[in-house]
Amino acid sequence: MIIFPAIDIKDGSCVRLVKGDYATAHKVAEDPVQTARSFEAAGAQWIHMVDLDGAKDAALVNRDIFIRVARETNLKVEVGGGIRSMEAVDDYLSNGIARVILGSAAVKNPEFAREAVAKYGDRIAIGIDARKGMVAAEGWLDTSDVYFTDLAVAMEKIGVKTIIFTDISRDGTLTGPNLEQLTEINSAVSCDIIASGGVSGIEDIIALRDAGLYGAIAGKAIYTGALHVADAIAEGDKPRDLSRYFAKSELIPAIVQEASTGEVLMLAYMNEESLRLTLATGMTWFWSRSRGELWNKGATSGHYQKVLSVSGDCDDDTLLIKVEQTGAACHTGNHSCFFQPIGFKKSK
Repeated sequence: MIIFPAIDIKDGSCVRLVKGDYATAHKVAEDPVQTARSFEAAGAQWIHMVDLDGAKDAALVNRDIFIRVARETNLKVEVGGGIRSMEAVDDYLSNGIARVILGSAAVKNPEFAREAVAKYGDRIAIGIDARKGMVAAEGWLDTSDVYFTDLAVAMEKIGVKTIIFTDISRDGTLTGPNLEQLTEINSAVSCDIIASGGVSGIEDIIALRDAGLYGAIAGKAIYTGALHVADAIAEGDKPRDLSRYFAKSELIPAIVQEASTGEVLMLAYMNEESLRLTLATGMTWFWSRSRGELWNKGATSGHYQKVLSVSGDCDDDTLLIKVEQTGAACHTGNHSCFFQPIGFKKSK
């Protein structure tokens, strides 16, 4: 999992807010470039930067600061706030910024988001900031009637690869990330999800890593000393702890479901190695009980299963895998293995 130290800029200074309230802004560091260099020295490869003035005024108010950080460090800089036009996107991406984040524009002008993604691909990320599940815009001053996962699905359809999700109620509070909503959005789309808001310490980094998030943004916890960048990076680099799913047995059932229709396609078994391969490759891997070996679905038939999400049940001993199925899932040639009716008679 990638760790993104955060620098938010207001009036040219490094600040943090509480729950997105501009009235709570307080300075947390003196010089943005020096702060970025300290993150780089701690091992960071990326930095997350936000133009708070720009988000409110719909303009690139603090543009020069972000360009300086990109030019004067080796960090990959992602920037959000106030980006409302292709000219703004072009300006940032042609001046050393690695990725730009579209927030309000994605809600109010989806055609602009579509155009930007078509031109720049994965150098465009979508920032989805939610208050009680509903998407907020204009520097979090307005709340829309769009549910956060609905926007995520719409953005995935236009080719978005990276989504930054913030629960505004957790931002700057040090109360922990909203794992429930992060799991919901991570399951709803196949995009890389970066968690933002509420990180309070190393335990939250571990929880986000084990939840399968692509990245985690940390701001206030770093500035208060509750989280050290080097420690967060070290934990983010570790493999996810999947052992709890195999505490009862070395093999657990995996139900495979077609994401687009909800149809159950098959049931197979996984051990920890096959689950790790599935998560790493995005294709289903299972353990054959009869042959005593790993097998990749579709390796022989070409009927591959592209994994969109993996979920555990309430007892941590069964998996639900939602996929895009190529061809038939069953070796008989039927689309689903569950095609033989047994019958059911209601009692009187």
